[in-house]
Amino acid sequence: MGQDYKPGSKKDLFVKKIQRTVVMMGRYTEQVPDCPCGNVIGLVGVDQFILKSATLSTSDEAHIFHTMKFSVSAVVRVAVEPKNAQDLPKLVEGLKRLAKSDPLVQCSTAKTGEHIIAGAGELHLEICLKDLEEQYMKGASIKVSEPQVSFAETVTKATAEPDVCVSKSPNKHNRLYVYAEPLGDELSMAIEENEIRETDEAKVRARTLADKYDWDISEARKIWTFGCQPDARANLLVDATKGVQYLSEIKDSMVGAFHASFKWWVLC
Repeated sequence: MGQDYKPGSKKDLFVKKIQRTVVMMGRYTEQVPDCPCGNVIGLVGVDQFILKSATLSTSDEAHIFHTMKFSVSAVVRVAVEPKNAQDLPKLVEGLKRLAKSDPLVQCSTAKTGEHIIAGAGELHLEICLKDLEEQYMKGASIKVSEPQVSFAETVTKATAEPDVCVSKSPNKHNRLYVYAEPLGDELSMAIEENEIRETDEAKVRARTLADKYDWDISEARKIWTFGCQPDARANLLVDATKGVQYLSEIKDSMVGAFHASFKWWVLC
């Protein structure tokens, strides 16, 4: 049972057999048929189903151990790449092992194809990169970009006149009005925890937003895009217009500008 498992659901739940039970004895392991309470043992065969932590049980009604809550978050990030192209498989496998070994580090792949490592600070990242290069990649060299810090701000109240953003077309015949309002903590958490995803069916997602979060059903069906990965997903661009024709012609431009505003500027 993974971190996202909830009793009665099948999300983050895997039913697998333990292949071997071993006792760690220095550099050696000793296979044992069983082990009494109070000992530290190794279980073989479940590694691929566990990311950072999990709960193992033989009971169908078991509850998971809650993961630790940290007072810091992964805000400093670097991009890494192998110096030699043939070491790319080692880098990918090393990042998977690094993500499992550290409870705070976050490893992801950007849309540009870059491999991103995010940590709590430069010292934390330095230790992670040292472990990645020396332990998980077996000495293969890597290139590391300059550290970048994620700055974040948010919307605390709905935009009101005269703060609504207005943009005019070059021929001055069309105007675009954009306003912002907070999503709410519950909806933001649901998006961050993948309960509501951009890939969900639009009608089903709209009904969920209307029933659980008091959204207008017509606006909930016209969500153009979510925020960009990985930090700004809990942002939505919504078409709230009524009776406007040919608006779909500017959709791609609006979505691109929306993503750029979260990726390159402060708001996220």
